Amino acid sequence: MDKLRAMALLVATAETGSFSQTGRKFGLSPASVSRQIAELEDQLGVTLVLRSTRNLVLSEAGQLYVRQAEMILASVDAADAGMSAMQQAPTGVLRVHSRTMFGVAVLAPLQVDFARQYPDVTVELHLSEKAVRLREDGYDLDFRIAPPQEAGLMRKRLFLSQRIIVASPDYLDRMLPIEQPANLRAHNCLVYWLNGDPVTWRFRKDRAVEEIQVPSNFASNNGQVLLEAAKAGQGLALLDDYTVAADLASGRLRRVLGDYRTTNTTFEEGIYATFLEGIQIPQKLRVYLDFVSESWASKVRAVP
Repeated sequence: MDKLRAMALLVATAETGSFSQTGRKFGLSPASVSRQIAELEDQLGVTLVLRSTRNLVLSEAGQLYVRQAEMILASVDAADAGMSAMQQAPTGVLRVHSRTMFGVAVLAPLQVDFARQYPDVTVELHLSEKAVRLREDGYDLDFRIAPPQEAGLMRKRLFLSQRIIVASPDYLDRMLPIEQPANLRAHNCLVYWLNGDPVTWRFRKDRAVEEIQVPSNFASNNGQVLLEAAKAGQGLALLDDYTVAADLASGRLRRVLGDYRTTNTTFEEGIYATFLEGIQIPQKLRVYLDFVSESWASKVRAVP
């Protein structure tokens, strides 16, 4: 017995009230419809349909079973539709929001290859430092540096990252040595600024966490600006590792306090793709996430 087929026949019979009408819908004889439902009843050990010469009525057990069967059949249809969609070329407009530095350092360089591979997907990449609301602001995807807390959102961690302290060789050569977090009080720190409050950097080593309110004569809400200021020798900057990897490799920057985990937020760091919760992820979103994850993962190198 094909159980899903029998479920579909039972659900249709509940709607039509007739084996004959159900049979016409499925191209079966009334006797075949009746037989398959009877086999389902035998397997379950309950009567699902009360039969009479005038009409067919669901039993109490039949009503309960039909409700469950409808949900099962709907899930099967959704799964089939999802597999079908995977075979189709993705199309449409994909609206993406990202923090500026991640967009510039990671997403923008990947766009040319993505467009070649998926020419029918138009990517609208919006960069800012503000928190966005996906549904209200009309975005399909938001790249975040922390897991989403809002209800109704899905997340996918693309890769781990960490924030590290960097400075130019010139700055470090002319200033006092930095051997522990407390030494930063004698230095100039280039800080990420949002609301004007004092800026605290957090340090973790061997499970011990230390917080330092760092002195600063320059603040910005743009990581690229802080990076350029650090390379120019103005001070120490706390930046994501993927944004400074090239400068560390070239020697334009050096890492400071490398035996500490450092952050200005939380230590649960990484890049999180955030999108609306749903049974089926749109194909254009699925291929974009896979492309970004696979392409960038192959380029990520350990920070010196």
